[in-house]
Amino acid sequence: MTSEGLSIWVIYDHPTDFPDRYVARRFQNDRPTAQFVEGATLDEVREKLPFGLAQFPRHPQDDPKIVETWF
Repeated sequence: MTSEGLSIWVIYDHPTDFPDRYVARRFQNDRPTAQFVEGATLDEVREKLPFGLAQFPRHPQDDPKIVETWF
């Protein structure tokens, strides 16, 4: 957590704007930011996330494109 609140990374499986890639998008609290990383594989995207994050299990009500969340 930062002084600005909780930073959350959400990994998506081939979203509409990156149909051939996995993408992790950063959210600050519940608001999306312009920051993202992308890769050809899920492991490639995970490797690009900031060090020290913890994985949060996927919730059944999440969008089907969401693979996992890190904070």
